[in-house]
Amino acid sequence: MQTKITRRLQELLKRPELLVMSGGFSPLHARMSEVLRYEAFFMSGSQVAAYVYGYPDVGLLALSEMVESVRRITNVCGMPIFADADTGYGNAVNVYHTVQAYIRAGAAGLHIEDQEAPKKSGTHAGRRLISREEAVGKYQAAVAAKKELDSDFVICARCDSVGSEGGSFEDAIERSIAYVNEAGVDAIWVNTLRTREEIALACRRIPAPVIAPYYGARPSPSFEEFQKLGAAAVLYPSLTTANGLQATWELLHEFKERGPVVLEEWNKEAEASKWGMVPRTHDPLLPAEKILRIENEFIPKDLQRDYKGTFGHDRH
Repeated sequence: MQTKITRRLQELLKRPELLVMSGGFSPLHARMSEVLRYEAFFMSGSQVAAYVYGYPDVGLLALSEMVESVRRITNVCGMPIFADADTGYGNAVNVYHTVQAYIRAGAAGLHIEDQEAPKKSGTHAGRRLISREEAVGKYQAAVAAKKELDSDFVICARCDSVGSEGGSFEDAIERSIAYVNEAGVDAIWVNTLRTREEIALACRRIPAPVIAPYYGARPSPSFEEFQKLGAAAVLYPSLTTANGLQATWELLHEFKERGPVVLEEWNKEAEASKWGMVPRTHDPLLPAEKILRIENEFIPKDLQRDYKGTFGHDRH
Protein backbone atom coordinates (compact mmCIF):
# COMPACT_ATOMS: atom_id res chain seq x y z
CA MET A 1 0.00 0.00 0.00
CA GLN A 2 1.33 3.44 -0.95
CA THR A 3 2.32 5.67 1.95
CA LYS A 4 0.25 8.84 2.31
CA ILE A 5 2.22 11.82 1.05
CA THR A 6 2.05 13.73 4.35
CA ARG A 7 3.17 10.71 6.35
CA ARG A 8 5.99 10.19 3.87
CA LEU A 9 7.36 13.68 4.60
CA GLN A 10 7.11 13.01 8.33
CA GLU A 11 9.11 9.80 7.85
CA LEU A 12 11.75 11.53 5.74
CA LEU A 13 12.28 14.19 8.42
CA LYS A 14 12.50 11.67 11.27
CA ARG A 15 14.79 9.07 9.71
CA PRO A 16 18.53 9.05 10.48
CA GLU A 17 19.55 9.91 6.92
CA LEU A 18 19.64 13.53 5.73
CA LEU A 19 16.75 14.68 3.53
CA VAL A 20 17.97 16.85 0.64
CA MET A 21 15.24 18.96 -0.97
CA SER A 22 15.60 20.70 -4.29
CA GLY A 23 13.66 23.93 -4.55
CA GLY A 24 12.03 26.38 -6.91
CA PHE A 25 8.60 27.36 -8.16
CA SER A 26 7.89 25.38 -11.32
CA PRO A 27 5.86 22.20 -11.86
CA LEU A 28 8.36 21.21 -14.54
CA HIS A 29 11.33 21.65 -12.23
CA ALA A 30 9.53 19.70 -9.50
CA ARG A 31 8.78 16.93 -11.98
CA MET A 32 12.42 16.95 -13.10
CA SER A 33 13.52 16.59 -9.48
CA GLU A 34 11.16 13.67 -9.03
CA VAL A 35 12.43 11.94 -12.17
CA LEU A 36 15.99 12.35 -10.85
CA ARG A 37 14.92 10.73 -7.56
CA TYR A 38 14.99 13.67 -5.19
CA GLU A 39 12.74 12.69 -2.32
CA ALA A 40 10.93 16.00 -1.77
CA PHE A 41 10.61 19.44 -3.38
CA PHE A 42 10.49 22.82 -1.67
CA MET A 43 8.17 25.38 -3.23
CA SER A 44 9.90 28.67 -2.44
CA GLY A 45 7.88 31.84 -1.99
CA SER A 46 10.79 33.97 -3.17
CA GLN A 47 10.96 32.02 -6.41
CA VAL A 48 7.19 32.19 -6.98
CA ALA A 49 7.34 35.94 -6.41
CA ALA A 50 10.28 36.41 -8.77
CA TYR A 51 9.43 34.03 -11.61
CA VAL A 52 5.63 34.10 -11.69
CA TYR A 53 5.00 37.73 -10.72
CA GLY A 54 8.32 39.54 -11.17
CA TYR A 55 8.25 40.73 -7.56
CA PRO A 56 10.93 40.78 -4.86
CA ASP A 57 10.34 38.62 -1.79
CA VAL A 58 8.72 41.27 0.41
CA GLY A 59 5.34 39.78 1.25
CA LEU A 60 3.35 40.94 -1.77
CA LEU A 61 1.84 37.56 -2.65
CA ALA A 62 -1.53 36.56 -1.24
CA LEU A 63 -2.70 33.22 0.11
CA SER A 64 -4.73 32.45 -3.02
CA GLU A 65 -1.72 32.98 -5.28
CA MET A 66 0.49 30.70 -3.21
CA VAL A 67 -2.16 28.00 -2.91
CA GLU A 68 -2.57 27.97 -6.67
CA SER A 69 1.21 27.60 -7.02
CA VAL A 70 1.08 24.59 -4.69
CA ARG A 71 -1.78 23.06 -6.65
CA ARG A 72 0.03 23.41 -9.97
CA ILE A 73 2.98 21.43 -8.61
CA THR A 74 1.04 18.75 -6.76
CA ASN A 75 -1.05 18.10 -9.87
CA VAL A 76 2.02 16.69 -11.65
CA CYS A 77 4.15 15.30 -8.80
CA GLY A 78 3.78 12.27 -6.60
CA MET A 79 6.57 13.17 -4.18
CA PRO A 80 6.07 15.31 -1.07
CA ILE A 81 5.86 19.06 -1.67
CA PHE A 82 7.05 21.19 1.25
CA ALA A 83 5.66 24.67 0.68
CA ASP A 84 6.50 28.19 1.76
CA ALA A 85 3.61 29.91 3.55
CA ASP A 86 5.44 33.13 4.46
CA THR A 87 3.99 34.48 7.74
CA GLY A 88 0.68 32.63 7.34
CA TYR A 89 -0.93 35.70 5.70
CA GLY A 90 -2.20 37.28 8.88
CA ASN A 91 -2.82 36.46 12.52
CA ALA A 92 -3.63 33.08 14.10
CA VAL A 93 -7.07 33.00 12.44
CA ASN A 94 -5.48 33.48 9.02
CA VAL A 95 -2.86 30.83 9.80
CA TYR A 96 -5.58 28.32 10.62
CA HIS A 97 -7.20 28.96 7.23
CA THR A 98 -3.83 28.90 5.45
CA VAL A 99 -2.90 25.46 6.75
CA GLN A 100 -6.18 23.94 5.66
CA ALA A 101 -5.94 25.58 2.24
CA TYR A 102 -2.46 24.09 1.72
CA ILE A 103 -3.67 20.66 2.81
CA ARG A 104 -6.54 20.80 0.34
CA ALA A 105 -4.10 21.86 -2.40
CA GLY A 106 -2.08 18.67 -1.85
CA ALA A 107 1.02 19.92 -0.03
CA ALA A 108 2.72 17.52 2.37
CA GLY A 109 3.82 20.27 4.71
CA LEU A 110 4.51 23.99 5.04
CA HIS A 111 6.66 26.42 6.95
CA ILE A 112 5.50 29.63 8.56
CA GLU A 113 7.93 32.38 9.58
CA ASP A 114 7.90 34.31 12.84
CA GLN A 115 8.47 37.62 11.08
CA GLU A 116 6.29 40.70 11.18
CA ALA A 117 4.10 41.33 8.15
CA PRO A 118 4.90 42.43 5.55
CA LYS A 119 7.77 39.96 5.68
CA LYS A 120 11.19 40.35 4.11
CA SER A 121 13.30 37.80 2.31
CA GLY A 122 14.80 35.31 4.73
CA THR A 123 18.28 36.07 3.43
CA HIS A 124 18.07 39.85 3.09
CA ALA A 125 18.21 42.75 5.54
CA GLY A 126 15.30 44.29 7.37
CA ARG A 127 13.71 41.29 9.05
CA ARG A 128 11.77 41.99 12.25
CA LEU A 129 9.97 39.42 14.41
CA ILE A 130 6.62 39.27 16.14
CA SER A 131 6.64 38.52 19.87
CA ARG A 132 7.34 34.98 21.02
CA GLU A 133 3.85 34.83 22.58
CA GLU A 134 2.13 35.79 19.32
CA ALA A 135 4.28 33.36 17.34
CA VAL A 136 3.46 30.46 19.67
CA GLY A 137 -0.25 31.23 19.28
CA LYS A 138 0.04 31.21 15.49
CA TYR A 139 1.84 27.87 15.52
CA GLN A 140 -0.75 26.46 17.93
CA ALA A 141 -3.44 27.50 15.45
CA ALA A 142 -1.51 25.83 12.64
CA VAL A 143 -1.27 22.56 14.56
CA ALA A 144 -4.97 22.67 15.45
CA ALA A 145 -5.87 23.26 11.81
CA LYS A 146 -3.90 20.30 10.53
CA LYS A 147 -5.28 17.95 13.19
CA GLU A 148 -8.77 18.72 11.90
CA LEU A 149 -7.96 17.60 8.33
CA ASP A 150 -4.73 15.56 8.32
CA SER A 151 -2.74 14.94 11.48
CA ASP A 152 0.28 13.80 9.43
CA PHE A 153 0.63 17.14 7.63
CA VAL A 154 3.98 18.72 8.56
CA ILE A 155 3.93 22.05 10.36
CA CYS A 156 7.38 23.63 10.38
CA ALA A 157 8.15 26.81 12.29
CA ARG A 158 10.83 28.91 10.64
CA CYS A 159 12.66 31.04 13.17
CA ASP A 160 14.26 34.14 11.65
CA SER A 161 15.84 35.55 14.80
CA VAL A 162 19.44 35.10 13.62
CA GLY A 163 20.28 38.31 11.76
CA SER A 164 16.98 40.07 12.43
CA GLU A 165 16.45 43.34 14.32
CA GLY A 166 17.42 42.65 17.94
CA GLY A 167 17.68 38.94 17.25
CA SER A 168 20.38 36.45 18.13
CA PHE A 169 21.32 32.81 17.86
CA GLU A 170 20.38 32.19 21.49
CA ASP A 171 16.98 33.81 21.00
CA ALA A 172 16.43 31.61 17.93
CA ILE A 173 17.12 28.49 20.00
CA GLU A 174 14.83 29.57 22.83
CA ARG A 175 12.05 30.48 20.44
CA SER A 176 12.43 27.19 18.54
CA ILE A 177 12.22 25.17 21.76
CA ALA A 178 9.04 27.04 22.68
CA TYR A 179 7.55 26.42 19.24
CA VAL A 180 8.06 22.68 19.76
CA ASN A 181 7.15 22.36 23.44
CA GLU A 182 4.33 24.91 23.64
CA ALA A 183 2.87 24.79 20.12
CA GLY A 184 3.66 21.21 19.08
CA VAL A 185 5.14 21.91 15.64
CA ASP A 186 6.63 18.95 13.76
CA ALA A 187 9.91 20.55 12.66
CA ILE A 188 11.99 23.67 13.00
CA TRP A 189 13.82 25.64 10.32
CA VAL A 190 16.46 27.82 11.95
CA ASN A 191 17.20 30.43 9.33
CA THR A 192 20.55 31.96 8.32
CA LEU A 193 22.85 29.78 10.39
CA ARG A 194 26.39 30.84 9.55
CA THR A 195 28.73 28.31 11.15
CA ARG A 196 28.94 24.56 11.50
CA GLU A 197 28.97 25.04 15.27
CA GLU A 198 25.62 26.86 15.14
CA ILE A 199 24.11 24.03 13.11
CA ALA A 200 25.36 21.42 15.57
CA LEU A 201 24.12 23.38 18.61
CA ALA A 202 20.71 24.02 17.08
CA CYS A 203 20.24 20.37 16.16
CA ARG A 204 21.37 19.21 19.61
CA ARG A 205 19.24 21.61 21.64
CA ILE A 206 15.98 21.74 19.68
CA PRO A 207 13.71 18.74 20.47
CA ALA A 208 12.42 18.23 16.90
CA PRO A 209 13.80 17.60 13.41
CA VAL A 210 15.82 20.63 12.33
CA ILE A 211 16.06 22.00 8.80
CA ALA A 212 19.38 23.79 8.73
CA PRO A 213 20.41 25.54 5.51
CA TYR A 214 23.86 27.12 5.69
CA TYR A 215 24.51 30.81 5.00
CA GLY A 216 28.10 31.18 6.18
CA ALA A 217 31.49 31.41 4.53
CA ARG A 218 32.19 29.03 1.68
CA PRO A 219 32.58 26.17 1.22
CA SER A 220 29.23 24.86 2.39
CA PRO A 221 29.10 21.69 4.47
CA SER A 222 28.78 18.54 2.39
CA PHE A 223 25.72 16.33 2.74
CA GLU A 224 27.79 14.03 4.96
CA GLU A 225 28.75 16.96 7.19
CA PHE A 226 25.14 18.14 7.50
CA GLN A 227 24.14 14.66 8.65
CA LYS A 228 26.99 14.45 11.18
CA LEU A 229 26.04 17.88 12.52
CA GLY A 230 22.57 16.51 13.24
CA ALA A 231 20.44 18.16 10.55
CA ALA A 232 17.28 16.30 9.58
CA ALA A 233 17.03 18.11 6.26
CA VAL A 234 18.63 20.74 4.12
CA LEU A 235 16.92 22.59 1.29
CA TYR A 236 18.04 24.73 -1.61
CA PRO A 237 15.23 27.19 -2.46
CA SER A 238 16.67 28.32 -5.80
CA LEU A 239 18.43 25.14 -6.89
CA THR A 240 16.30 24.79 -10.02
CA THR A 241 16.25 28.49 -10.85
CA ALA A 242 19.34 30.54 -9.99
CA ASN A 243 21.87 28.77 -12.22
CA GLY A 244 19.34 28.51 -15.03
CA LEU A 245 18.70 32.25 -14.77
CA GLN A 246 22.42 32.90 -15.09
CA ALA A 247 22.49 30.70 -18.21
CA THR A 248 19.53 32.60 -19.67
CA TRP A 249 21.26 35.92 -18.94
CA GLU A 250 24.37 34.79 -20.79
CA LEU A 251 22.39 33.29 -23.68
CA LEU A 252 20.39 36.51 -24.21
CA HIS A 253 23.59 38.55 -24.33
CA GLU A 254 25.28 36.15 -26.76
CA PHE A 255 22.20 35.81 -28.97
CA LYS A 256 21.86 39.58 -29.27
CA GLU A 257 25.52 39.86 -30.30
CA ARG A 258 25.90 36.85 -32.61
CA GLY A 259 22.46 35.60 -33.60
CA PRO A 260 21.08 32.06 -34.19
CA VAL A 261 24.51 30.42 -34.35
CA VAL A 262 24.54 30.72 -30.55
CA LEU A 263 21.58 28.32 -30.27
CA GLU A 264 23.41 25.78 -32.41
CA GLU A 265 26.43 26.03 -30.12
CA TRP A 266 24.33 25.60 -26.97
CA ASN A 267 22.56 22.57 -28.43
CA LYS A 268 25.87 20.95 -29.35
CA GLU A 269 27.13 21.49 -25.81
CA ALA A 270 23.94 19.96 -24.42
CA GLU A 271 24.19 16.95 -26.71
CA ALA A 272 27.78 16.40 -25.54
CA SER A 273 26.82 16.55 -21.86
CA LYS A 274 27.16 13.33 -19.85
CA TRP A 275 23.49 13.85 -18.90
CA GLY A 276 22.29 14.45 -22.46
CA MET A 277 19.76 17.05 -23.56
CA VAL A 278 16.71 17.84 -21.45
CA PRO A 279 13.64 16.03 -22.89
CA ARG A 280 11.69 19.20 -23.64
CA THR A 281 8.47 17.95 -25.21
CA HIS A 282 7.90 14.39 -24.04
CA ASP A 283 8.21 11.80 -21.29
CA PRO A 284 9.50 11.48 -18.65
CA LEU A 285 9.06 15.20 -17.88
CA LEU A 286 5.87 15.85 -19.84
CA PRO A 287 3.12 13.21 -20.13
CA ALA A 288 3.01 13.07 -23.92
CA GLU A 289 2.52 9.30 -24.05
CA LYS A 290 -0.37 9.50 -21.59
CA ILE A 291 -2.10 12.10 -23.75
CA LEU A 292 -1.71 9.88 -26.80
CA ARG A 293 -3.21 6.93 -24.93
CA ILE A 294 -6.24 9.01 -23.92
CA GLU A 295 -6.71 10.22 -27.48
CA ASN A 296 -6.49 6.69 -28.86
CA GLU A 297 -8.95 5.33 -26.32
CA PHE A 298 -11.62 8.02 -26.28
CA ILE A 299 -11.53 10.04 -29.52
CA PRO A 300 -13.27 8.48 -32.57
CA LYS A 301 -10.75 7.17 -35.09
CA ASP A 302 -11.87 9.54 -37.84
CA LEU A 303 -11.28 12.54 -35.54
CA GLN A 304 -7.81 11.58 -34.36
CA ARG A 305 -4.84 13.69 -35.43
CA ASP A 306 -2.41 12.80 -38.23
CA TYR A 307 0.82 12.74 -36.27
CA LYS A 308 2.90 10.89 -38.86
CA GLY A 309 2.04 13.05 -41.86
CA THR A 310 2.42 16.52 -40.35
CA PHE A 311 5.42 18.65 -39.45
CA GLY A 312 7.08 17.78 -36.18
CA HIS A 313 6.29 14.05 -36.06
CA ASP A 314 9.99 13.17 -35.82
CA ARG A 315 10.93 15.89 -33.30
CA HIS A 316 11.29 15.49 -29.57
